[in-house]
Amino acid sequence: MPLVRGRRAARTATLVVCALSAALLPARAHATGPDGATPVPPAPPAAAAHPGALRLERDAAALHRAGYTGVSVRLDTPRGAHTARGGVADLRTGRPVPWQGYLRTGSTTKTFVATVLLQLTGEGRVSLDDTVERWLPGVVHGHGNDGRRITLRQLLQHTSGLPDYDGDVVPEFSARGYLAHRWTTYSPAERVALALSHPPSFAPGTGWEYSNTNYILAGMVIEAVTGRGWEREVHDRVLRPLGLRHTLIPGDHPFLPHPHARDYQQFGPGEPFTDTTVAYLPLDGGADGSIISTAADLNRFFSALLRGRLLGPAQLAEMRRTVALPEGSGGVPGTRYGLGLEWTPLSCGGGYWGHSGGGFGFYVWPGATEDGRTALTLSVHSQAGDPVVAGRQARAATAVVDRALCDARR
Repeated sequence: MPLVRGRRAARTATLVVCALSAALLPARAHATGPDGATPVPPAPPAAAAHPGALRLERDAAALHRAGYTGVSVRLDTPRGAHTARGGVADLRTGRPVPWQGYLRTGSTTKTFVATVLLQLTGEGRVSLDDTVERWLPGVVHGHGNDGRRITLRQLLQHTSGLPDYDGDVVPEFSARGYLAHRWTTYSPAERVALALSHPPSFAPGTGWEYSNTNYILAGMVIEAVTGRGWEREVHDRVLRPLGLRHTLIPGDHPFLPHPHARDYQQFGPGEPFTDTTVAYLPLDGGADGSIISTAADLNRFFSALLRGRLLGPAQLAEMRRTVALPEGSGGVPGTRYGLGLEWTPLSCGGGYWGHSGGGFGFYVWPGATEDGRTALTLSVHSQAGDPVVAGRQARAATAVVDRALCDARR
């Protein structure tokens, strides 16, 4: 599936790479990032072995052999942290993937935004049953879209029926299009206006369809309630309390801090790789997908969230109240969606909570077990233009997440 419909389509995008060594590259890489980014520490010391530690290393190498240019994975368990990597961070130089590099998180940003909005409900400042119209009067209207009929709960759960703006900001899915449009910026209001030039997908509350527009509006609601941007609220309510010093909200700054792996997008079957490390700002600049983080910080965030450190019991229960994803939505069969939080079944029973995210040339799969005691983040640094290859690689990646979390329970 091509990435003409934005981040969700990137779930099945991947990259066919040239003949690179599939061996893991053990050298460490760490440096100070630009713009005041906090230096990332070196790899954690070796933890006590668990049954899947060696398998994690083999799986990272296997994902590289399957076509991903670079792969990294971090597993945090009560017994310690385990990291593995495969491939290279740069196709030109062959340098290794950094152990704890900065990552674009894409739609994983949505979980941070949903957490803040749920905190505001716990404080009694807003209700999930409030309409969008109450907080953003006159913003959602036209072509059958009506903010008077859409609740905040429906925004967070993608049951609003609102069309997605992302197709409008990717006018040309090609290397030329990426280079021509990557610097273009849109305000939240402009993104919403683009979406509302289309009719709704369904009446509010009668279906499920992923739409980045929902979270652009959620960010606008946070500002309407608090008088401050969603970025500041996420920083003060989530990042600072948890000590997530390597998680950044860059706005329209398009560059990753160092260290990081380079991202590569293949825009069609058999086409060359395009370096897409620089953000595509039409997609990567809002409340739906702009956060930059590290695997260690993402694991800490999801563990803290599920262990009740960020939300009260009632709000966490609301977040975990899910609906089934329709067939063909791109997720693992049986995946369900809550309020900015996905539940994915495990082959060994039960499931894990998280929120994947992707874009031009990258994808991340962070998740934590039900009790929050074990968390994993898998990141890949390329996407393919061949939908058959893309689907095969995505299934291989989600299988690695499944095996690692199941092994950690043994």
